[in-house]
Amino acid sequence: METLPCQGCKGLCCGPVPVSVGEVKIIKKKIKSMPIKVRLDLENQSRYYGTCIFYDLDKDRCGIHSVRPEICRKFGYYKELVCFRKPELATKSLNKFVEGKHAEILTVDITWEDFR
Repeated sequence: METLPCQGCKGLCCGPVPVSVGEVKIIKKKIKSMPIKVRLDLENQSRYYGTCIFYDLDKDRCGIHSVRPEICRKFGYYKELVCFRKPELATKSLNKFVEGKHAEILTVDITWEDFR
């Protein structure tokens, strides 16, 4: 299976990220289970405005990949969420956006303060 060519993007496609209340709970568990050094290294990175607070610029990847929000899992594979570097992977179509499902936006409404 082909994957997205994310290396080198520096998180430019990673934001804004809408998250549901349930996703925030799962992310909080992940953050609390991280070794403190890993968490602080991730938290203290300077990112581009609007880039997800969990994008790891040092490693050029998602810092919470195993618990990333649903929209991140869909990015690049749906026509409405196309990766500009590999648009041919976007072969699926979202049926519709479920209003009210997402609670807030990472980096805008939810910051590292919410995970302390």
